[in-house]
Amino acid sequence: MSREAKGGKNKAFLMPKPHSNQQEDRNIDSTLRPTAWDEYIGQEKIKHGLRVILDAAKKRKEAADHLLFSGPAGLGKTTLAYLVARDLGGIIRTTSGPAIEKTGDLAAILTNLTPNEILFIDEAHRINPMIEEVLYPAMEARKLHLVVGKGPSARTLSLDLPPFTLIAATTRENLLSQPLRSRFGATMRLGYYEPADIKKILERSAAILGIAADLDAVEILARASRGTPRVANRLLKRARDFAEVHGGGGPDGTAIDRTAALATLEMLEIDEAGLEPSDRRLLTTIIEKFNGGPVGINTLSAALAEDRGVIEDIYEPYLMTLGFLQRSSAGRVVLPAAYRHLKIKDRGELL
Repeated sequence: MSREAKGGKNKAFLMPKPHSNQQEDRNIDSTLRPTAWDEYIGQEKIKHGLRVILDAAKKRKEAADHLLFSGPAGLGKTTLAYLVARDLGGIIRTTSGPAIEKTGDLAAILTNLTPNEILFIDEAHRINPMIEEVLYPAMEARKLHLVVGKGPSARTLSLDLPPFTLIAATTRENLLSQPLRSRFGATMRLGYYEPADIKKILERSAAILGIAADLDAVEILARASRGTPRVANRLLKRARDFAEVHGGGGPDGTAIDRTAALATLEMLEIDEAGLEPSDRRLLTTIIEKFNGGPVGINTLSAALAEDRGVIEDIYEPYLMTLGFLQRSSAGRVVLPAAYRHLKIKDRGELL
């Protein structure tokens, strides 16, 4: 049956299904977050290392060592922090680097910690250097040193802190100061997920959300997910929307099939390799304006009217993983694989 012929039937699916949980839809991201180690797919070496650290801490009945999770956004750093807290049976207190504006803010958080509590700081690279100074003795000796008063009457107050574990997450480990980095007992660097793991994540998410999706659709969405679970789940939700509004496969016409998956990617302007318009624009700018490179990051930032941090943190890591872009001492260079993907003849072919 054609898509047009099914259109009238599918209008009913614009209304919520009787069995759908609207609260779950509003909290969909937290709903999809794994709550046990066996639900966390991928990053096997990191999981194994964490289990050794945590099991040893529990055996000694001590607080676990401080942990640093680094890697691109959407790879599961926050989820790992919550799994660590659950494994240790403790409470997790969350904050972020930009939220800690003054020394007093951090002091208030530290003095309210309970024994064996987990303190999770997201975007740790954005912690003010002055505030870092307070963290050093807190992490090393569980001491909080405060200066009370001003001028000649100022005095230093030292407070004992309960045993706690600091977990920090960052997308830019290079921006963390060396003194802070050295105080973590272990640094876990998360990498992009393998396609097979992304497919398992999509299948798990589809089962939780009650979405029917065929194998071809899952394969297509997985390839376009940039090796990132957060992106995979976002594409799955948009494909569900498309199938419910425009029709899909399955008995009720709302299952995500190959056609719905491809149409979703076209709607979002994402190609089969997961490149978005901004990624393609970066590559074509280097090719067309700078002869394929090398071009310096500041020049490229000006040409794209884009912050260099966004280029370095968001666009480049995935493009380098695909073998489309190379960082060299002279600047950024577009590699032959990118020319082939964009269907552009490289310089060698034009000579």
